[in-house]
Amino acid sequence: MQLKPVSIGAGTIDVWQWSLDVPLEALPPLVSALNEAEFARASRFVHEQHRLRFIAGRGRLRAILGSYLDVAANRLAFSYNAFGKPRLAGRGEPPLHFNLSHSGPTAVLAVSDRYQLGIDIERVLPFRENLAEHFFSGAENEALKVVPAQDYLGAFFRCWTRKEAFVKAHGAGLSLPLESFDVTIDPVGEPRLLRLDGVDDAPAQWQFLNLTLPRGYVGAVAALTAGNAVSLNYRGGTLQPARRERRGAWRPAARIERHQALSRASRI
Repeated sequence: MQLKPVSIGAGTIDVWQWSLDVPLEALPPLVSALNEAEFARASRFVHEQHRLRFIAGRGRLRAILGSYLDVAANRLAFSYNAFGKPRLAGRGEPPLHFNLSHSGPTAVLAVSDRYQLGIDIERVLPFRENLAEHFFSGAENEALKVVPAQDYLGAFFRCWTRKEAFVKAHGAGLSLPLESFDVTIDPVGEPRLLRLDGVDDAPAQWQFLNLTLPRGYVGAVAALTAGNAVSLNYRGGTLQPARRERRGAWRPAARIERHQALSRASRI
């Protein structure tokens, strides 16, 4: 498949936001955007809400990328690197970099024609586990220790989403040790990468940006801009605050399972 060149620009990363809770009458075009494998995957979800949110996320992702490339959404093909990061498959330059994140009913997509990037959002919810000790670096844990108790959740999720965005942008997935790099956790000023083991100039090569999201969410974008200054261009309108959902404890399942697996492996 020949891909049409895209021109977003060196100074811009496009960000799309949408709700995964869509009315039933909006589903047909989203379903038709999926390929057979994605449709089969959707059908395997036990809970209807999870199935419909997957369709709304994947279908909208395809529709947005197709609009950049002037390609029908269901004709897009994806390939994956050795660590599972998706990319568009096909002939044509320049490449279109993208990354998707979702939390609850909220989805965000970052798109660039220049920069390797990652995006992450999370709902700010309480949790019981000592997750910072397991998933953050020593410097990040020290920074969190001086945060007032009433501000701890916000600081934790700023750190979490910035680290997740960087891991996704870096492309090494779960193989990149989370203690191998430091990010800032401050609520003001631009977020930054402070350290990456083995890459002395990494802080100058990477740019982090905070996302503007509905109340109760925190998010970040990380991009390998090689020193170029970029800003976020919000496309397709902004989200209204999500409808009230039952609040529970936050559990980052994939990361917790990864930590448990590594712990078991270390005992073998």
